[in-house]
Amino acid sequence: MKRLIVNADDFGLTAGVSRGILEAHRRGIVTSTTLMASLPLDGALLDGLKVSRLGVGLHLNLTLGQPVSPAEEIPSLLDAGGKFFRDPLRQAAEAKPEEVELELRAQVATFIRLLGRKPTHLDSHHHVGRHLPIRDVVFALAEELGIPLRCQDAETRRAASERGLRSPEHFFGESGPEAYWSSERLLAHLATFPDGVSEFMTHPGYFDQDLAYSRYGRQREVELRGLTDPAVSEAVAARGIRLCHFGELDIPHPAPPQWGEEKR
Repeated sequence: MKRLIVNADDFGLTAGVSRGILEAHRRGIVTSTTLMASLPLDGALLDGLKVSRLGVGLHLNLTLGQPVSPAEEIPSLLDAGGKFFRDPLRQAAEAKPEEVELELRAQVATFIRLLGRKPTHLDSHHHVGRHLPIRDVVFALAEELGIPLRCQDAETRRAASERGLRSPEHFFGESGPEAYWSSERLLAHLATFPDGVSEFMTHPGYFDQDLAYSRYGRQREVELRGLTDPAVSEAVAARGIRLCHFGELDIPHPAPPQWGEEKR
């Protein structure tokens, strides 16, 4: 059985990113997204997320913008302006684990308040959650919530498995200087798709001035075109790949869902 989770990171980062994620689900192969609960959210886009068929996880954030917790309670995470340091390695090296736990628990609580349910899974912005000791806090939250999490590498996957945590068996994705998930790369990955459960980490979206600060801005529109390319959807179907989200990992052989409003 070949099963594929196509997760779009960063819902809530900007309105253009959120719109792009919803479109990549509605017209393409995106099955899952992760919400940035620490950022202000557009009400209409949040409503669109709630009524979609997307699995919705939590994109734990310790590297962008302001925290959910009061600044005076988590000083080791924040710069002089009260914002997160934009450096995952710095956060892992300098942040106090008890302050990390306080902030991440606050983000979980915010997610549940906004969505009315727990997340389907956990992952993290700038992969901050893969670094010790932050990783231990993320693992503990996943255990407590009883949900899977993203594991980008074999070491993280091994450590998660030792604690009885669930994760896809394979991970693919990057957000470097060039757009990653073009149509060509998607088709190439699908042509050599492994058995088991895989995650494609993707970053679709629309570029606007709110995203001008990001090193991965205009590349998101390339990903959006790739993820909504009919040839990609046809390749998924032709190769017998079952699309699913993290909330379905415990279902051995889920019936193929009709992802997106236009496919219902």
